[in-house]
Amino acid sequence: MRAETFARQIQKAGIRIVAGVPDSTLRQFCGYINNGGREVFEDHIVTADEGAAIGIAIGEYLSTGRPACVYMQNSGLGNAVNPITSLANREVYGIPMLFVIGWRGEPGSEDEPQHRFMGRATLGLLELLEIPYAVIDDRTTDAELEKYLERAAECFENKEQFALVIKRGAFDKEEEAVYGNVWTMQRERAIEAVVDWLQPEDIVVSTTGKISRELYERLDEVKGNHRQAFLTVGGMGHANMIACQLAKRKSGRKVVCLDGDGAILMHMGSLAVIGEHPAANLVHICLNNQAHESVGGMPTGAVGVSYSEIARDCGYTEVYKVTDPEELKDVLSRIRKSEKMVFLEVNVTIGSRGDLGRPRETAEDNKTAFMEYLEQNEYGKGIRQERV
Repeated sequence: MRAETFARQIQKAGIRIVAGVPDSTLRQFCGYINNGGREVFEDHIVTADEGAAIGIAIGEYLSTGRPACVYMQNSGLGNAVNPITSLANREVYGIPMLFVIGWRGEPGSEDEPQHRFMGRATLGLLELLEIPYAVIDDRTTDAELEKYLERAAECFENKEQFALVIKRGAFDKEEEAVYGNVWTMQRERAIEAVVDWLQPEDIVVSTTGKISRELYERLDEVKGNHRQAFLTVGGMGHANMIACQLAKRKSGRKVVCLDGDGAILMHMGSLAVIGEHPAANLVHICLNNQAHESVGGMPTGAVGVSYSEIARDCGYTEVYKVTDPEELKDVLSRIRKSEKMVFLEVNVTIGSRGDLGRPRETAEDNKTAFMEYLEQNEYGKGIRQERV
């Protein structure tokens, strides 16, 4: 199915605006609505998280009486459950809307470990939420889609929601939009600089997506293992809180959080919480490329935002922003001697190697190796090893 055909069918169902968080399964649809889709929809809003997109849909219905389309990866249903159940549900305000959900981790398919459980749970969760749905795959015809949207329209009349669950490969492969920014430093080069700077006793927490994949490869290449890193391969936006608590429990060691701008944006309130509960050994690094690169590269909903300035206002005591490798190396050298909580924004270009690998071990294996590393005291004096 062509993304344009899909979008125009949605528009015929009375939908004028689209909001959501990009997903790789929906790559062609996301690319279309962000570019040519302006001819079909009146507005397209990339939100910080999926719950915010539901808020947009509620505002659209209250002001126009029309449903909106909310798109997301199925993992985003977790972020969306509260506004669905406590606001949109027919027993509360009865707000109709159309969900377009990319189905990662579909049973029987190969996918990343963070998608497996939600992949199995997706249809059951929709049923639990009493949201009727239809599954779209590469065999779905235009006539079948039209029938599904007629069913959706009936749900809208009853003040209910309806979901289209999209399997991988449902959309025709089309020429993809290419996004960019003004910066030139490659993210992988920035991660290499951080890894080369790390001491054996340092602890690293990395966010989901390509940041963790690049960190994994560089650590194995330079250090021979990746035991000192916790790869937060799922749960977008939560790596910094994991790092904050680790920093409090391991106060004698530097704890580095490699974060992304899209991940920080999804739960930006965490910056304020970290500012209220500071850890002097925390080094929070935001690799900012202004895009959701791991799921297609579409710009975030906050292009141009200075995360370093926000971090300063939230209470981080030492704040930097760099745009080239030499600046980065200089700042890292200063951070090594610092005894203050640090936020470092590193502005990087969009792009990654085509042969970028993925962790070979299971998530459970990586967790076990990381916890064993935390318990070791083999790197000399000055490393505090606390047990809870």
